[in-house]
Amino acid sequence: MSLAGPILAMGASDGSNPLVQIVPFVLILGIFYFIILLPTKRKQQKVQAFLDALKVNDKIVTTSGIYGQITKLTDQRVQLQIADKVRIDVSRAAIGGYQDQPMVVEQNEA
Repeated sequence: MSLAGPILAMGASDGSNPLVQIVPFVLILGIFYFIILLPTKRKQQKVQAFLDALKVNDKIVTTSGIYGQITKLTDQRVQLQIADKVRIDVSRAAIGGYQDQPMVVEQNEA
């Protein structure tokens, strides 16, 4: 005796449309997209626009709390003057925002 017959019969016994069974999954995926993925994508675009708009002489703060003024920019690095004749290189990704303004980049919590 095979178990395939009764198992298949149990699934087909309710007579409902398979499309009706898929609708809740589609709704969950839609809610997930609008609540989680879309705001994250917008935040990433805002951060990228901020980093692209950086220019020499901007006064910024890094995500680690270092305040400085930009003296040189490259694709990956930013040179900051943090005191008279003291300059450091930091990654562009380490720039958190402008001084005396809310942070654009959220700090990673450890």
